[in-house]
Amino acid sequence: MKHILLSLLSVLTIQYGVGQSNTCNDAATDTPIVADVLYTVNPFFGDPSPSNCSETAQSIGDGLWYRYVPDGDYQLIINTDLPQNTGRDPRVHVLTGTCGSLSCAGGDDDGGNQFLAVATLNVFQGNTYYIVWDNRWQNSNPFDFILSEGPIPPPPPVTPVTFTTQSVANPTGSSSRGLVDMNGDFLDDIITIQSSSVNISYQLAAGGFNYQSITDITFRPPDNEGDPQPTTVRYLPTWSLAAGDWDANGYNDLLYGGNSGVTFMKASSNGAAYTEISGPEYVFSQRSHFVDINNDGDLDAFVCHDVEPNVYYLNDGSDNLQFFQGPNPNGVPSGLGNLSSGGNYGTIWIDYNNDGLLDMFIAKCRGGEVSAKINELWRNKGMNAQGKYEYEEVGGNPGVNLRDPMQTWSGAWADFDNDGYMDVFVGASSLSDGPSKLMRNNGDGTFTDFTSGAGFDLGLTSIENIAADFDNDGNVDILFSGGIYFGNGDLTFNYFNASMPSVGGVGDANNDGFLDVYSGAYFRNNGNDNNWVKITTVGKGYETNGLSNRNGIGARVEISTGSGINEKIQIRDVRSGEGFKFMGSLNTHFGIGQATSINYIKIKWPSGIVDQINDPDINTHHIVEEASFTLSVEDTLVDNLILYPNPTKDYLNLNFNNLLYNGNYSVIDLSGKLILNAQLSANKIDVSNIANGIYFLSVTSEGKTQTQRFIKQ
Repeated sequence: MKHILLSLLSVLTIQYGVGQSNTCNDAATDTPIVADVLYTVNPFFGDPSPSNCSETAQSIGDGLWYRYVPDGDYQLIINTDLPQNTGRDPRVHVLTGTCGSLSCAGGDDDGGNQFLAVATLNVFQGNTYYIVWDNRWQNSNPFDFILSEGPIPPPPPVTPVTFTTQSVANPTGSSSRGLVDMNGDFLDDIITIQSSSVNISYQLAAGGFNYQSITDITFRPPDNEGDPQPTTVRYLPTWSLAAGDWDANGYNDLLYGGNSGVTFMKASSNGAAYTEISGPEYVFSQRSHFVDINNDGDLDAFVCHDVEPNVYYLNDGSDNLQFFQGPNPNGVPSGLGNLSSGGNYGTIWIDYNNDGLLDMFIAKCRGGEVSAKINELWRNKGMNAQGKYEYEEVGGNPGVNLRDPMQTWSGAWADFDNDGYMDVFVGASSLSDGPSKLMRNNGDGTFTDFTSGAGFDLGLTSIENIAADFDNDGNVDILFSGGIYFGNGDLTFNYFNASMPSVGGVGDANNDGFLDVYSGAYFRNNGNDNNWVKITTVGKGYETNGLSNRNGIGARVEISTGSGINEKIQIRDVRSGEGFKFMGSLNTHFGIGQATSINYIKIKWPSGIVDQINDPDINTHHIVEEASFTLSVEDTLVDNLILYPNPTKDYLNLNFNNLLYNGNYSVIDLSGKLILNAQLSANKIDVSNIANGIYFLSVTSEGKTQTQRFIKQ
């Protein structure tokens, strides 16, 4: 009856526009509608759509049909959100196929303002589409619509990796701060801290954890205060935790940054007990680090001070840490963050200018006082004439562009575009002074703002910003409060926050080569099929003067994959303390994507020594001791060329069981310089006149070479 009435009305009163029909069969032969033309829909009572394509559950009303045939592949927008349609309530279904065999391609009910419909869908050349208006809600007043064609946008990126939350031991009231090796096996362990215990879930090589609460702690009263022996830690890691082997006994020690002071937890010779050391100094601690500030091979400590100049503790080489604050002729003459009112929140130690010396960036935060929230970049000038390392603040120099009045708690430093220089993402903790920013290192000591178009949501804030490659694609990502910005290797990022870790210490908690996150909950990275390599740096300064700290903190690690124009070089700096408050792994982690080999691993140690491992295995963990791969002699290294003594002061006595007299010998230093070269005429070599250090002795006879490393004292 409705169809008869509709026919009568069309003859008597209604003038339909071009292309509109009452049925699919009529629309199939009618003139197709086109983009950028305004069409008017009058009251209608045609055949309903065979399917509800509008994603609403209500029943389908009578329909009005249009045919649309694209002449290319487009993103099509069917729009009724027009001023003249105010008060209308259209609904649209879009189908494709042939009459009698149609399937939904899109549709909408209330996607525009008020109740107006806006349907967006991708359409493809060669297909026919039927646009069916539904009078379920709108059946008495006319309305207009228009089609718009545009390029099909790229598909949204797929989450590179997912994370699964797993329960681990987390004592009530503890500070969940660390994911770092604590027992010297180089597997990352989970750390929680209480006032009278250090709680460690030791990672097991076979998988899982062995939880231990270490309460064997020797508590020391503060120096010169005459206090009774305490039974709990004076300062807990309220704000930050750092780890490093300060006394070089093979077990990492801890540094607690508390509200009003600093605590050091010194591990025993077997890691089963600790000695607590809390000085009397007032330090409103923020970010803390272990770092070799004066590059003498012994780990020092550095702590941000919120309301005064920064403080640092220099290691005298005999397990004593001497307290300094600001500039001091016996410490750092120029100081490191000297503003009297502080504002120092998140420091990070990096080599931003590739000169082999560690520099420092300070992320500052203080409401109200502008001077206390201006970020600072301190360049390491090296050793002065008095033998002390000096630093200068360069963030405000022309072109550096890092001296911003900005409230930020941390900056993520990494080579985000793989050009060999460390860039920085400075995360805003408040928007009162502007949003987060991405600064590209130009390689000449200056930085350029690349925030625009980088893919950041500049309406978000974060106090934790940590750089790491979570999906092992060879591009560094940023762990940001609430999710991860996955890097594309070109200073652009894709943000994912669904089922992502928010903040935490970053490390490999199950030794599968993918980085996990711990912050009270253990966020296990489920990984993908990308390849990787993991490196542990073991400095040898505890054995020989002039070499690097035991953890290799401050070392620059570099890897190369591919060849020619497709060669890709990645860099990392070994750091203790990143982001604002968490401690992550001291192992160095690289993803290499689908590459199936690595050309080399190169380690530039703080001592200046460079080790290079050519063609290393992938998807495995390399533990590299300083000066082990300095020369390309790994194929000839033996351990029985030198009989005794090694180390030596005067002579090397040689084993001649497998060597002939009248061969040649060479003594080469760690830089590759030839020190001695002569014919071998006896089983003893005089090395008394060469400088103390590490050398290689190579003996060649009848085409056979044997090499052994030795130490001259």
